[in-house]
Amino acid sequence: MTKKAKVNAAILIIGNEILSGRTQDTNTSTLAIWLNSIGVKVEEVRVVPDIETTIIETLNTLRTTYNYVFTTGGIGPTHDDITAQSVSKAFGVNYEMHKEAFKILEDYYAPGEFNTGRQKMTWMPRDANLIYNPTSGAPGFNIQNVFCLPGVPSILKSMLGGLKNKIIGGKPIKSLTISLRTVESEIADSLTKVQNENLDVEIGSYPFFHAGKLGVSIVMRSEDQTKIDICNSQILKFVDKKKIKVVDR
Repeated sequence: MTKKAKVNAAILIIGNEILSGRTQDTNTSTLAIWLNSIGVKVEEVRVVPDIETTIIETLNTLRTTYNYVFTTGGIGPTHDDITAQSVSKAFGVNYEMHKEAFKILEDYYAPGEFNTGRQKMTWMPRDANLIYNPTSGAPGFNIQNVFCLPGVPSILKSMLGGLKNKIIGGKPIKSLTISLRTVESEIADSLTKVQNENLDVEIGSYPFFHAGKLGVSIVMRSEDQTKIDICNSQILKFVDKKKIKVVDR
């Protein structure tokens, strides 16, 4: 895999609390933004319950389809945290105590606080590599192209810096957004024409409602800033012709 190669990833969100709506997923956005910045394009996101067979089947599909898979959730101390043992089974390796992880948490907790539940957080696939946790001590882990992170957003975010040297990305993906006071139907034909003329740029349109008024944000994404600039120029040209107002979100 070279620095210029196109590199992709999938995100696997694990947890009944996400599917029930009790917890709002913000980790997808955090991961996707960070991965884009290092040249890894997120091409699929799945949310699955805390069911071992579902986790195993989904993970095995994703890890053979994408360069990288990032899982979030299910690596805590409770009975329903089954990500580590599910990953072990997906790879066909032993699920066992990681000696370095045990030492990290043994030192992290005060004497008498490193109970059985917390010791569970040191169990993971054999020969897994640790992803260090500067916030709450308990490490994540990776095995081959799968990286397992906690579900708590602030903790996950704090651990991303430690992953940078483990991920080989392609060219960083650049983006530019234009927000317009219009509706999608008014610009659909013109925007389609621009997209057809610039196939190397991903163009998306996203309606929004702000300050009591409707609008559309056009997002252009590419590895090449020059190509984005060309798209931007073409879009602004038809925007000006249609007398559509450009606004700040």
